[in-house]
Amino acid sequence: MREKKRWALAIHGGAGVIEREKLSPEKEAHYRAGLSAALSSGQAVLDKGGTAVDAVEATLRVLEDNPLFNAGKGAVFTADGVNELDAAIMDGATQKAGAVAGVTRTKNPVSLARAVMEKSPHVLLARDGADRFSVEKGLEQVDPKYFFTQPRWDQLQAWKARNLAAVDQTHLFGTVGAVALDQDGHLAAATSTGGTTGKRWGRVGDSPIIGAGTYAKDGACAVSATGTGEYFIRESAARQVCDRVLWKGQTIAEAAQDTIMAVGAIGGDGGLIAMDAAGEVAFGLNDLGMYRGTVSAETPVKTAIFADEK
Repeated sequence: MREKKRWALAIHGGAGVIEREKLSPEKEAHYRAGLSAALSSGQAVLDKGGTAVDAVEATLRVLEDNPLFNAGKGAVFTADGVNELDAAIMDGATQKAGAVAGVTRTKNPVSLARAVMEKSPHVLLARDGADRFSVEKGLEQVDPKYFFTQPRWDQLQAWKARNLAAVDQTHLFGTVGAVALDQDGHLAAATSTGGTTGKRWGRVGDSPIIGAGTYAKDGACAVSATGTGEYFIRESAARQVCDRVLWKGQTIAEAAQDTIMAVGAIGGDGGLIAMDAAGEVAFGLNDLGMYRGTVSAETPVKTAIFADEK
């Protein structure tokens, strides 16, 4: 393991078949600006000695407020034409976690997930119950119309017309996530998503499932995933990365890549971000691009989109 970083932060903004010729320079610039803004928000927390939990929440709130990303304001629509939001957060120091699924009125679902972690005896709340809990705990509420964006609505209409589960190949698996190491050596992870275009029957993916799409454990790693959630659930992908580090002695890069390949072996696509106890970051991808970025006490903000970017 390399020398421990003073603090570190990594994010993702979803994965997809992202090719340079299919992403306009203007849109690419907007994505990179959005990633940079989120990293800067988390950086401000960590640089002042804030906790990893505070940092990942602050980071994801910025991404949830950005309609480019499939979380919060930019959430996709279900088959019934509504927005159902999922989120999770985990504190590596205590291994406490909170998550919500199918919420409809909370402006920032990641903050609701944190409230579940800190202000309830539970880990996961869903749908009407999660919405009621949000009101009781005083989180900012919005009219469901707040989550409407024309591009996501157009994607739903295209999905209905062509019966495609995802019509925007440059944002095939839309989820946002963050992992962080703070100055006290604690890790945290958080994930937020609108799910998949056209999802039905109250479908819940991996993002709010602790150990599948989100996981953090001090001394091992922090992970946030994006992809075909059903497969990440079946592989316990986020926990698997940490187990590979702890039990097999793999580096974070080896663990991340082997885990994403295990997901691929049963038919799943996507990616994940992982960070070890020293603040080393790894991005695991199975032949897809992923909106992503890093910053640490030692390195400036860096963003990447395409699969061949380092």
